[in-house]
Amino acid sequence: MEKKVIVAGHICLDITPVFPQIRVDQVSDILIPGKLIQVGEADVHTGGAVANTGLAMKILGADVTLMGKIGGDAFGAMVQSVLKQYQARCRMIVSEQESTSYTVALAMPGIDRIFLHNPGANDTFTCEDMDFSEVEKADMFHFGYPPIMKKMYEDGGSELEKLYRKVKESDTVTSLDLAAVDEKSAAGGADWEAILRRVLPYVDFFVPSVEELCFMLDRPRYDEWTRRAAGGDMTEVIDTDDVAPLAQKILDMGVKVALIKCGAPGMYYKTAGSGKIGGLCKRLGLAVEEWADKEGFEESFVPERILSGTGAGDTSIAAFLTSVLRGTGLAEAVQMAAATGACCVAAYDSLSGLKPLEDLKKKIEGGWEKSKR
Repeated sequence: MEKKVIVAGHICLDITPVFPQIRVDQVSDILIPGKLIQVGEADVHTGGAVANTGLAMKILGADVTLMGKIGGDAFGAMVQSVLKQYQARCRMIVSEQESTSYTVALAMPGIDRIFLHNPGANDTFTCEDMDFSEVEKADMFHFGYPPIMKKMYEDGGSELEKLYRKVKESDTVTSLDLAAVDEKSAAGGADWEAILRRVLPYVDFFVPSVEELCFMLDRPRYDEWTRRAAGGDMTEVIDTDDVAPLAQKILDMGVKVALIKCGAPGMYYKTAGSGKIGGLCKRLGLAVEEWADKEGFEESFVPERILSGTGAGDTSIAAFLTSVLRGTGLAEAVQMAAATGACCVAAYDSLSGLKPLEDLKKKIEGGWEKSKR
């Protein structure tokens, strides 16, 4: 029987203006006060972990149910229309009293993305909005973006801990992804290390970005990276020695498998020993020897073209988790993640660039070139 997965959490409408394909080094090269900036047609699509990771997993062949919360407004109708086009199985809460979340994604060539975000109904999403009768039938539960879902980070993350504890009571494998935190927002003032210490004992697969993780667990190091980047892409100025301590820290907190997205350079991975990961492997039908005590860095593949990084991290995780549900080894699962990220950046939205995992394997076997830093 095919394994089932629930993808829940943040969902929104993404609006991405198309900038001229002129590579720049600094945001200020384009965004100048008082200047009229001519852009192309806006790309409008669904965003957030539920749409990006969930729909990507469906496209890649996984048996997915989506759970999220939207408003009863025009943006909400657009979100539902897109989900219907993909024939996605949904347990979506529609609140007539709240607005649908939206994001304006500024994807300028040569510059990491900038997001203007309204969390909308995501801020009031709680355990009560989950259909746990569906969770009990699932083999895996993936939740994304608690840093931009108010109920999930307030009160020291008690709601997020409650959610994961209840999911684990169903003997369901768990996965968690984060999101960038606005330092000046309420989320930026939360004690994220304390929140993660509460939640990560219930998390099997933890798949954050290196920037998000460092912000939460090692602020002095994050500030150092910010200075070194000097307004550019932070992932271009760090190396594996910078990432390794963060990976070890989250494994010490209870995570079984850490996959840390490091932007264009690639992904860092580290797994727990066989004594800790054995039960997880048995639950999913994975070979323990292919997953236990592994550590390494998977470099990105060279994309056919680069239009936007929107959704690249989410769809990479979709390929990784879909591979896990198929019972593949860690090495192949991480390769599929990197390959899918390279496909995603070749399109403005997160889904239209995706390719079947079998096609990606053939391309890799055919000598797909790796990116060089």
